[in-house]
This record gives sequence, structure tokens and C-alpha cells, in this order.
Amino acid sequence: MSEEAQPTGMKGWITYRPEIKVLDCTIRDGGLMNEHKFSQDFVSGVYRTNVAAGVDYMEMGYKASKKLYSRSEVGAWRFCDEDDLRKAIGEKDPAVKLSVMADAERTDYHDDILPRDKSVLDMVRVATYIHQIPAALDMVKDAHDKGYETTVNLMAVSTVPDLELENALEALCASPVGTLYVVDSFGTFYSEQIRMLMAKFLKHAKPAGKQVGIHCHNNMQLAFANTIEAIIQGATLLDASMAGLGRGAGNCQMELLLSFLHNPKFHLRPVLQCIQDHVEPMREELRWGFAIPYMVTGHLNMHPKSAMKFMEADGYREIVKFYDSVTEKEW
Repeated sequence: MSEEAQPTGMKGWITYRPEIKVLDCTIRDGGLMNEHKFSQDFVSGVYRTNVAAGVDYMEMGYKASKKLYSRSEVGAWRFCDEDDLRKAIGEKDPAVKLSVMADAERTDYHDDILPRDKSVLDMVRVATYIHQIPAALDMVKDAHDKGYETTVNLMAVSTVPDLELENALEALCASPVGTLYVVDSFGTFYSEQIRMLMAKFLKHAKPAGKQVGIHCHNNMQLAFANTIEAIIQGATLLDASMAGLGRGAGNCQMELLLSFLHNPKFHLRPVLQCIQDHVEPMREELRWGFAIPYMVTGHLNMHPKSAMKFMEADGYREIVKFYDSVTEKEW
């Protein structure tokens, strides 16, 4: 925040943690709302915004297997081929590192993820469910050996029994992964659960020299609040997206997060310009963000796919009908 932009009375007392980094997941998570069919101009616009705003990382999309997805059905950002990446970003600005997400057991990582010195990418984020940990460990080693920074995003952690989670964290901390992510996949957590999970993750991560990150969904309108709670507890890599654009209820809003962090390296105006020019015009078509059906699935600790399907239909305002359908409630 510039001195000119600081409200009266705020000078002198604002502190921030310079070790905190912000990752923009607009294209990757938002792509789950439109089959990753963002235009190159849209992706370029988000990239330029991150450069201007001082954001540390930008996630460009997925590295998905072409045996599982067809280019005729999904957009370029499901695959993040090197040519598409380079066309979108132009001359790379070293101030913003680029990442890609690779789903365990759904990525031909040996072939499709190039050595780092042959790619514009800097980080590989491995997304895994608890039963896929062995595959995720292989992927982390492959990415690490190729020269990438790495994270493991443990999905649906709200459904994982404590003993399984402890065992998974122990195995992950013995790997070369750099950051372990607490992921609220279903947007179901409250601050108490974030505190508990952060303590559990940090108990394993700190002695192993690992960082802990946070990725929240906004089903209960708590993505921003839960991200703040994770910061308080020690998270140092924070996910957010422009206007919260992301799967279903969306993510922690970038504009809120940068406003909260008070790090002078971050600039809010470019983010607002991007939202105004590029993101908000898509809202009516994509219908992401808080809505009652997403709240219901968050409340029930369910994957939001049923709510997403409901929100795509013409009757998306019939929220009681949706509630009854997922609870099998008969009146």
C-alpha cells in the first residue's frame, strides 16, 4: 500500500510477514467452470495483472493426460502445452513464477512435464487423494529431479481419518516436496478445523524443513476467513483467485487477500482492473461464487459436483428442490 493510499491513522503500525507468498489459481481452478476454455487473451490478461500486482506465483492450469481428455472437448489449459504457455505470457517476467497442477494417476508426467530448463514453468503442484499417495510421491520425485519447486495438495482432507492423515504426512515429509497444502476441497471447514489441521501439518512439516500452504473454497463464505486463520497459524503460501473465480463457490478472493496482507509489494488496482475488464463479464455465464446449493454441499461435506450440475440448469433458483435431492428429504 502506498503512503498516499493509507487511510489516516494506519501509518506506522501496519506489519506484514515478508515470507508469505501468494499464488493466483484463477486459470486452473476457474477452468473447472468452463472446461478450461479460456481465451489466450484472457490468460494473458490475468498474467499481466499478476505481474503488475506483485503476485508471486500464477497457476496456468493442469498437466492432464491426453489419453483421458480430448482437445476437442476441453481447452488448452487442461494440458498447458509449452507452446500455449509461451504464447499466453509472451516474454516471461521473472518476478512471477509459473506453476501447473498435475493430478495423481491422471498425468503422463514422465513425458509431458519437461525438464525445468526447457519450460517456462517453475513449480509443479501434485494434487492427490489419500489413497494415491504412492503415485504422488513418484510424481514429486520426478518433478524435483527435473528441477521444479513442488507442492502436494492433499485433496478432500475433510474426509480423511486422523491415522491415515498422520501416515500420509509422515511419508510426504520424507520426500523432496517443498510445500504441503491444507486443502478445503468441499468448502466445509470452520476456523477451529483450520487451526487443528495447520497444527497437524506443521508438526510434520517444520522439522522436515517444509512449508505449509492453504487452498480454500467459499461454500460457507469462509474462504477468506479461513485463509486468514491459516496465516495466523503459520501458512506461508496462499492460494487466491481474481474475484474468487474457481470451481463452484470459488476460492479466496485475490482482492480481499492482497488488501489484508499490507505488503507494499502488492498492488490492488491492477487486480480490480482485471476483475472489471475480464472476470466479471463471465459471471452470468459461469455462475461461480457463493450460492445456496454450494452452501448445502459444503454444510454436508460433499463434493460440489451435484451443485455445479444444478447451477448449470435453468431451474437453479429452486434451492429447496436441490436441498431435498441431496438429503433425500421427504416432507
